[in-house]
Amino acid sequence: MVEKVYPMTIEGKAKLEQELEELKTIKRKEIVERIKIARSFGDLSENSEYESAKDEQAFTEGRITTLENMIRFAQIIDNNNADTDEVTIGRTVTFMELPDGDEEEYTIVGSAEADPLSGKISNDSPIAKALIGNRLNDEVTISTPGGDMNVKIVKVS
Repeated sequence: MVEKVYPMTIEGKAKLEQELEELKTIKRKEIVERIKIARSFGDLSENSEYESAKDEQAFTEGRITTLENMIRFAQIIDNNNADTDEVTIGRTVTFMELPDGDEEEYTIVGSAEADPLSGKISNDSPIAKALIGNRLNDEVTISTPGGDMNVKIVKVS
């Protein structure tokens, strides 16, 4: 069976490792304490605090497993050998929509690091897929669920 590889930056991996450590050392202990307190209330069949704590425990253990897997199969992105004007994972790209000229800027990261609200988009997103491999001043057509968008790459950093 082939495991999925998770491309990410060094910073992204460190962030996942920090979250994993916090879940294992702090969150687990908090949940165990909540379960212990909820059990002391008696009848577990009608104990919403107990059910809530058990649900949170299941979610947390699932997240721990996911993070461990992502860290184990992390592929650190190294752009040192790529051209400085080429769009790759780990780079920030600014493009101008054609013909109206609206500019947008995104950092292309692995799916584990994606946070669109802070301008970090997954390499699996339609925008990133269309931009990766192109260069400064290239015109690119991006197919999105809302329709095609023509853009010109104006900056890569």
